Amino acid sequence: MPKNAPPRWDRKMQQRLARGEAAALGELYDRFASLVHSQAHRMLDDETAADLVTREVFGYVWENPDAYDPKQGSMRSWVARLTHRQSVRRLREEDSLPGGTDEETGAAARAGLEERVRRATAAARADYIVASMPAPLRAALELAYIQRRDYRQTAADLGVTEDEARRRLRLGLQLLSTAHTRPLEGSSPPGYGRPL
Repeated sequence: MPKNAPPRWDRKMQQRLARGEAAALGELYDRFASLVHSQAHRMLDDETAADLVTREVFGYVWENPDAYDPKQGSMRSWVARLTHRQSVRRLREEDSLPGGTDEETGAAARAGLEERVRRATAAARADYIVASMPAPLRAALELAYIQRRDYRQTAADLGVTEDEARRRLRLGLQLLSTAHTRPLEGSSPPGYGRPL
C-alpha cells in the first residue's frame, strides 16, 4: 500500500455510506460520536448546541457520503473538520450582530467573535491532538497534567523508566504545541469536500 493511502477501513466505510448502508452510519457514529460531541462542546461550551452539531455532522455525512475523499486524509480527520466548521458556523450565528449597530461597535464585536473562534479552534485542535496521539503519550500527559503527577510518579504509574516518562511527556507537549501554530480550519486542502 502506498505511504499516503488511506486506511482500508476508511475506504470501505466511504463505499458503504455511498451505497446507503444504514449500518455503516451506525458504525461510523459508534466510532466518532464522542469525538464530534466533545469537540463541539469544547468549542461551543453548550451541551444542547454540541448535541445539535453532532446530529448535523452525521446527517451531513449520511446525505453527502461522496464529499469524503480518502485521498485527502482519514475519515476521522474529515469528520473532525466537519465538526469544526459546523461549530464555528454556530458560534458566528450565536454572536451575529443585530442590525443598526454603529461601525465602531460592530468592528469591536467582530474582533471579539473572531478571538473567540480562534481560542475555540485552538482548544478543539488540542482535544483532537490528544485524542489522536498514541495511548502511551496520552497516558503520560493525563497522569502529569490531569492527575498532577511529576515525571517520577508518572514513570512509576506507567511502569517505565524516568527517562522514558520524560520522553513521552516532551513528545506529547510538542504535539500539543501545534494546536496554537497550525489552525484546524485551514488544514484541509482548498476545495476538499462540499461545505457543510
